[in-house]
Amino acid sequence: MNDNKAWSGRFSEPVSELVKTYTASVSFDCRMAEFDIQGSLAHAAMLTHVGVLSAADFASIEAGMADILNDIRKNNFAWSVDLEDVHMNIEKRLTDKIGDAGKRLHTGRSRNDQVATDIRLYLRDAIDRIVGFIGELKLSLLDLAEAHADTVLPGFTHLQVAQPVTFGHHVMAYVEMLSRDSERMMDCRKRVNRLPLGAAALAGTTFPIDRFYTAQLLGFADVCHNSLDAVSDRDFAIEFTAAAALVMTHLSRLSEELILWMSPRVGFIDIADRFCTGSSIMPQKKNPDVPELVRGKTGRVNGHLVALLTLMKGQPLAYNKDNQEDKEPLFDTVDTLIDTLRIYADMMRGITVKPEAMRAAVLQGFATATDLADYLVKKGVPFRDSHEVVARAVRHAETAGCDLADLPLEVLRQFSDLVEADVFTVLTPEGSLAQRNHIGGTAPTQVRAQIARHRGMMAKG
Repeated sequence: MNDNKAWSGRFSEPVSELVKTYTASVSFDCRMAEFDIQGSLAHAAMLTHVGVLSAADFASIEAGMADILNDIRKNNFAWSVDLEDVHMNIEKRLTDKIGDAGKRLHTGRSRNDQVATDIRLYLRDAIDRIVGFIGELKLSLLDLAEAHADTVLPGFTHLQVAQPVTFGHHVMAYVEMLSRDSERMMDCRKRVNRLPLGAAALAGTTFPIDRFYTAQLLGFADVCHNSLDAVSDRDFAIEFTAAAALVMTHLSRLSEELILWMSPRVGFIDIADRFCTGSSIMPQKKNPDVPELVRGKTGRVNGHLVALLTLMKGQPLAYNKDNQEDKEPLFDTVDTLIDTLRIYADMMRGITVKPEAMRAAVLQGFATATDLADYLVKKGVPFRDSHEVVARAVRHAETAGCDLADLPLEVLRQFSDLVEADVFTVLTPEGSLAQRNHIGGTAPTQVRAQIARHRGMMAKG
């Protein structure tokens, strides 16, 4: 009989090698090793605090765990599939080192509340790192927006030229998205930051534990208040993955724009060579591989969200082995999001903007037509009537092959005798921008104000 198993005394034959490999999680949950040790030390300290564990045993556990942690950090720890998971691997090594004191460590807990605690510790740390990386990307975008607060860009709806905006204003839209993403992450962190340890297998424990003492040691804001819920739900991981999917979705949208803008048919920007690749057959090609891959990896993270929702949907209370499948999607989501944020922060500093191409595109799409309509409204024309007047003027300019601003005053007056010489101040892209000088508007002064607002908020933390 395999006496390495924590539960081997119950069974009359060993687990088959196929089942052993199939059910083991150590190949991926070993990344939680430091958090497992952190949780175990807090549990041992609590047991000592309430008198269940002796001070001598606690000192042995501390010393043994320090050695194990050192081995893990130096990659000198041999992980064993026979021991199933990260928890049993560490516990077995501890027992080998310090004897019976190591066996006493598991008093008053189960692997069910142990793993739930480890995941929360891991995810809390990951969220803090992710929020930091979102901040770094925002700084890159703020610098880009500030450099181009006056640069004219065609704003699009339906991928058709709509109205002039500035490139800085366009970039700031993504700063707003990322700010909400950061808020969502921090809000999610509140629900991650609750301690399951003490729930034991599902019903709590008969030992006189102090869960709030353990929570304080581990920096948890609260404990999970129902033992069944504490060990069995993974809604906090699902919520995180949903928040991560939204971050990736925002970056996927930006990726799509960068890809379009870099196309020679558009030519608004160039992406630094270090973020692009060539073709194996076409020597002229420069492919925007990074933003393309971000689009693809967004589908990957979205898939992890669906996987976790599906994993949880049919489980009765309390813990089920299904939950072993929560870690790989969660870990990959964290890795994918962090890698994407880091490379994006660098890539946005390698963007070369081509203002001439942007301005030329604005002049091709009658982008100031709404400004002409607003001009007439301010002269007393009802908006629906002014809309019709300008539509006829656009049709005339289109036939003439020119922009509205290129039509002579006498031609514009054919559509409305309220048009005066001052109309040309609103028909230029710069004139259009200047008129939208309100909070949230695209006027350069407003763009700079929003940049300053975000810098101020980030400085305050």
